[in-house]
Amino acid sequence: MTRPITVGVDGSPESQAAVDWAAGEAVRRGLPLRVVHAWHWEPLSTPVPNSGDEQAKWARELVRETEQRLAASHRDLSIVAEVLDAEPVPALVRANEEARMLVLGSRGHGALLGFLLGSHAQQVLARASRPVVSVRAPEDAKEGSADAPAQTTAAREAADGEVVVGQQGSAEDSDAVLRFAFEAAAARGVPVRAVRAWSLPPIYAYTPGSMRLADEAGGLEPYEKEQLAEALAPWREKFPEVPVAEHVEIGSGGQVLLSQTARAQLLVVGRRVRRSPIGSRIGSVAHAALHHARCPVAVVPHD
Repeated sequence: MTRPITVGVDGSPESQAAVDWAAGEAVRRGLPLRVVHAWHWEPLSTPVPNSGDEQAKWARELVRETEQRLAASHRDLSIVAEVLDAEPVPALVRANEEARMLVLGSRGHGALLGFLLGSHAQQVLARASRPVVSVRAPEDAKEGSADAPAQTTAAREAADGEVVVGQQGSAEDSDAVLRFAFEAAAARGVPVRAVRAWSLPPIYAYTPGSMRLADEAGGLEPYEKEQLAEALAPWREKFPEVPVAEHVEIGSGGQVLLSQTARAQLLVVGRRVRRSPIGSRIGSVAHAALHHARCPVAVVPHD
């Protein structure tokens, strides 16, 4: 079964930007598109007459109008649009499990908004088993600084650019993240920029074995460069047509990664799949990217 690209829609500018991005990505990858709106009516203590019927009608019209708009502009794209009768978070988590990726709208610069509000979006990201892509609304893309003007999502997709990916840990740790980045770059015909941040370890952080490897590599920074090159090697071989730039820098992972996104069409970051006593988390690097990157951000879960 071919997994579709699934996008959540709620009628907001953020979700419409997500729909447009998802449709373009489905065309590039030759995949079907699934448009969903998650809605479940629960009677209130002081119900408004026929409010459930009106909301259900609005939801059906929303997905139908979205499907019609996409069909008019993407005639060869296979599209399915449906209303999911369930609470948003569990409905989208299930939709993510059935998809190649789930695409949601975001305003960035604060709590994730758009298709889901407040902590709901973070719950979906933290519980998703497959990639989730967060897409900015065009209005937000206008908030650039004078020396680095922002572009809309459409403008970024049309312009020359690159796919930026954060690489952490060992080659095995980053396989899923690098796979997503190279596939996205190959579909677009653009380079990959692979970024690895590192910091000076506490005196007890490195084992004697790892320090020996660092010494053999000529020091900590050359060791980090060697680790990045090792992680990239199989993907360079699998995607020889994709140019690759490597960037290794000492500093905070989120800050180093964001500093390399000036020409990014897409930023790809990883999220380790793990549970904590206070629930699922998305990690500091993914958190920084989702809140501050001006391009779409793909969060890829990995072991």
